[in-house]
Amino acid sequence: MPLPVWIRTPAGLAALAAELRGAAALAVDTEGDSLHHYPGKLCLVQIAADRGHAHLVDPLVLPDLSPLAPLFAEPGIVKVFHAADNDLAYFKRLYGFTVAAVFDTSVAARLLGVTALSLDGLLTQYLGVEPVKSRQKDDWSRRPLNSDQEAYALNDVLHLIRLRERLIAELEAKGRLAWVQEECAALAALSVPDKVVDPDAYLRLKGAKDLDGRGLAVLRELHQARETLALRLDRPPFMILGNESLVALAAKRPHGNEEILAVPGCTPNVVRRSGAAILEAVRRGEAVADAELPVRRSTPRPNVPAAVRRRAEALRIWRAKAAKELGLDPGVLLPQRLIDRLAAEPPRDREALERVEGVRRWRAERFGEELLKTLAAA
Repeated sequence: MPLPVWIRTPAGLAALAAELRGAAALAVDTEGDSLHHYPGKLCLVQIAADRGHAHLVDPLVLPDLSPLAPLFAEPGIVKVFHAADNDLAYFKRLYGFTVAAVFDTSVAARLLGVTALSLDGLLTQYLGVEPVKSRQKDDWSRRPLNSDQEAYALNDVLHLIRLRERLIAELEAKGRLAWVQEECAALAALSVPDKVVDPDAYLRLKGAKDLDGRGLAVLRELHQARETLALRLDRPPFMILGNESLVALAAKRPHGNEEILAVPGCTPNVVRRSGAAILEAVRRGEAVADAELPVRRSTPRPNVPAAVRRRAEALRIWRAKAAKELGLDPGVLLPQRLIDRLAAEPPRDREALERVEGVRRWRAERFGEELLKTLAAA
């Protein structure tokens, strides 16, 4: 019997993993939700094999996805993604997956100089597939999904393997397949650190610089109260209260619901849901001792030596000319972070150039002499 489209049981997932084990390539996509839930959650995994079958794996009801781990780690099975960053982050952070043999159609398109980088744009350009209605704002945690949502989710993987074949043909014609393979290998190997809570995030809200120390203390408490509410209500912080309203509340420091309602963005619904927490946060902020009030410390601008600035400018001029000749976006050819590294500590030879983090072998081999000459001349 063929496997069902939906995989919702451990036995079904094990059967799917067994069926996929002999595939040469797997197309993979995910649907997460950070618009309706907080923190964001993985709601759906779509997988299609090179044999043409596609499945929807439901991580909301499965205890884990461990049967799929060997497939992701298998270097003999190519995993095809489009814009893989978020997808890989889910698999690595939530399930500890090791990933090998990735092909990212977005990376390939960028290194071909394609301007329509969305998956819909690439499918239309290379395969003539008409785009389906976007469902990116849907709440993918809701069950059951309707037929349109299922079609949208399956469509994201059904064409990826054929798209890869078309992209590879063009990459080989332009001599850039090795470029993509190296970038995809680096993407697959990238570690995903745990998200760290920044205790000073409130200081960077727009308008916070206009508050005095007492206002900042209140803002700090309001920011923490919003975070607590967001986690308890499973709603993103911006849905609890916008940043502008948060700063305005810190400036006004309301002591009753009527004063809260006078602040832009604070509706009766905000008062009903968050009014008590807002007033308590204001009280905590006003109770902070004067000696313990937060202080904004300006970050001095780095003093960049003139020689470093000259080298960076020379690299940007070279980049603009080379990118135009190759039909690439300048930031793809040589990102600003690499310009900064090369300008700060210019390598003296090819071997040293290859050791610079992020340069990659393909840049050193194809553009190494030009980069070294540009740096030396500057």
